[in-house]
Order: sequence, then structure tokens, then C-alpha cells
Amino acid sequence: MTVRPLQRFMYTILEIKPSSSHNSTPQFQFGPFNSTAQRRWRKKPSDTAQTRLEGRTRDLKLDNLAIRLGQLGLALRLNSLMFARKRGPFVSLQLMSRWNTLLGLNIATSAFLRKYPHIFEVFTHPIRRNLCCRIRRKMRGLIEEEEQVIRVSELDSVRRIKRLLMMSINGTLHIHALRLITRELGLPQDFRESIIGKYSNEFRLIDLEIVGLIDRDGQVAVAEVEKWREREFREKWLSEFETKYAFPIDFPTGFRIEAGFREKLRNWQRLPYVKPYERKEVVKVRTCGGIERFEKRAVGILHEFLCLTVEKMVEVERLVHFRRDFGLDVNMRELILKHPGIFYISTKGNAQTVFLREAYSKGCLIEPNPIYVVRRKMLDLILVGRRNTSELRTRKEIKTEKKKKNMVHDENEGGMKDGDWVIPFLGTSDQNKDDELSEIGALSEKEINGLS
Repeated sequence: MTVRPLQRFMYTILEIKPSSSHNSTPQFQFGPFNSTAQRRWRKKPSDTAQTRLEGRTRDLKLDNLAIRLGQLGLALRLNSLMFARKRGPFVSLQLMSRWNTLLGLNIATSAFLRKYPHIFEVFTHPIRRNLCCRIRRKMRGLIEEEEQVIRVSELDSVRRIKRLLMMSINGTLHIHALRLITRELGLPQDFRESIIGKYSNEFRLIDLEIVGLIDRDGQVAVAEVEKWREREFREKWLSEFETKYAFPIDFPTGFRIEAGFREKLRNWQRLPYVKPYERKEVVKVRTCGGIERFEKRAVGILHEFLCLTVEKMVEVERLVHFRRDFGLDVNMRELILKHPGIFYISTKGNAQTVFLREAYSKGCLIEPNPIYVVRRKMLDLILVGRRNTSELRTRKEIKTEKKKKNMVHDENEGGMKDGDWVIPFLGTSDQNKDDELSEIGALSEKEINGLS
């Protein structure tokens, strides 16, 4: 009589399953008497933006380009700090060593300067005899050439700002956000006065930090991807159904295509969405297919935003300042990582940079513009590094080298005679004075004023 209640207790409370064989021991499950025992669960790999960022397929050429562009940015920042000094366009290395925290350098400033002798010239001050640095004439000429090209292409800057305003929801943008991407858009530093204030028939200041568009221009409101779709439809004879909402796809080398990926990509390419310059109601996320259409609209806006930049690239952190104006309620980094065939995010350098993949080939822009051409010349000086430094020698170094060669030649030829040592000694002292005077004469008026 007592066996059945005991069996019920074992089956219900202890959850002991009856064994088929009498010799096998029952397998205990977790119950009230062993609930304190530790359970070990197998953790599933989490799929987050950080894991996708670490496991993405790398593009080494774009990564190397991001590294070099970061070094060029540091050089230009050093140039701006040097020219902000009142004593002249040269600074002592002792003072520049205090700028490491401002620049975010991991090495000493003097070591960074000596890595790029084609940009920075380290010389001895002719009066104070301390080490100083100044920008070389070639680099200074390229900086002035870039400023001149930006001034000449003023209408292109107006067109870029208009297209950005037409992509926004209310036709307004924060000037602070535009100021963060001044270099990316190819705008002058004083664009608020030279462009927004000058073209008052195109722009209006709603507030101190908000600019608005007066009238929409239908001729400008054509996305770059629309031009690509028209070429694909005309040249490759594709159907309108295939090209109406498609984007150019270019996966990096070594990209792994899983099963079912091609079908998902094909369906996504055919998915309709609200285009960047269309003035329709925003898609509701909770409707059928609303999330995919909403994300595709964000992809279209980001694609057009990168097309408007000079080098088809921008830092991810600076995109966040445009989310509210463009109505992008999505995580920008996750959106970029979801579409590796359209965008590429590089983590090299001090920031994460997103590139437009279709615009680059072998680390160079396919369709260069005048501003990019000048910046590419600056980048070439970074790429040269310490090579070809023989062309950077001054007249003083060439004269001393020739003098040493002549002295060695005379010694090997006939030996030294009595009184011969007096003439070179006197000659070198006079020559040193002439070289010092030539160095001071080669300096500009600003530098001469800073010598005292």
C-alpha cells in the first residue's frame, strides 16, 4: 500500500523517470532537494554590432588609406597650431612637445616630425641655436592651393548644402553639424558668412545655429544612385523591376556568402522605399514590411550623404549629429554593418570611418574632383615618408659636403704641407658667417620678427 504513494512522489515531486531495466540507476533531475546545485548552460554567441564589427571581412586597402589619412590629419592639425603662434610660422621643438595631448599622439612630437621630412623641416635657429620646426614650402603651397580651389568651387558648395537641406525632414539643418563636416564637404572655414550669408536668396537663418532652405530645386534633387540605375537600365538592358530600387553592390575580397544570402539580397534590392528627396509620409515601422522599408530609406540617405562628400567618406561619430534632422531613428553603426556590399567601416586610426565602397578602387577614388586631387598630393608626401630626402638638402649642406670631398681628394693626392691648415680654417669661419646670413636672409618677415 505504501509503494504507490512513494512512486507518485518520485514521479511528480522528484521527477524521476521509471527505468526500463531493474539494474540501471535512476537519473535524478533538478527538484526541490537538489535545487541549489549549479546548472551550466551553454551560452549562445551574441549577435551585436561589436561582434559583427570584429568578425567583418576586412578591406586592407581601405584600412591602409584610413591610417594614412589619419596621419595627414595630424600633420594639418600641427600646421594650424603652428600658424596660430604670433611669433611666426615656426615653433621650437620644446614647445611642440607639450602638444601631445592636444593631438592625441602616442609617440613624441619630435619623432613624428622626423617621420615626414617632406612636410616638416627641423632646423637650428640661427640666433638662439635651439631646434625649431616649420612647414616646407611644397606643403605650404598645397595648403594654399586647396584653399584656392575651395574658393573657386563656391557654387558646388552651395549645391551640396542645398541637397542636404532637401534631404532633411523640415528643410533645416544645425550649423554645428555642418561645421563638423566642413572638410568632408569641401566648405571654407567661414562658410557661414561666405556661403550662407552671401546667398541669402537660397538660405535663411531661422536661428543662430539653424539654417533653412527658401525654395526647393527640382533639378538638384536627383540622387546619385538614380543616375547609376539609369545607366544600368540603358547599358545592361535590365528590367525596370530589377533596377528601380536597387543599389550597387561590391563585396570585399574574401567575403563569405552563406546559404540563402543571395535570395535575401535579391528581395531587398526589389523592396520599394521612400527615396532621399521624396516628400512622402514617413513609413510606419509597425506596418507590413515597415522595418525593412524604413531601414532601406536610411541606407538611401546615408548613400546620398556619402556621395555629397569630397572623398566619399566620413567619420561615424559625425553622422550621429544628422539623425534628428534626417529622421534616422536607427543605430548607424549597425546599419552600416548590415550592408557590407555598400559601405565599409574602418576602425584604423583614432576614429571609425565609413567609406562608400563603389567609389573606391585599389584605395583610390574612381572619379576624382579638384579638391581630392590636391589632397592626394598631400597624401603622397605622407606616403613618401623618409625616402628621397636628398632633394631636401639646403645649400649649406651641399657646400659642406663638396668641401669635405675636396679636402679628402687633396689629402689623398699630395699630402699636407706646412701652412696649408691655416687657409681652410680661416675659410670655414668666414663661410659659416655667410651661411648664417644666408639663412636669416631666406626667412620671411614674420620669421625675422620672431627671431628677437
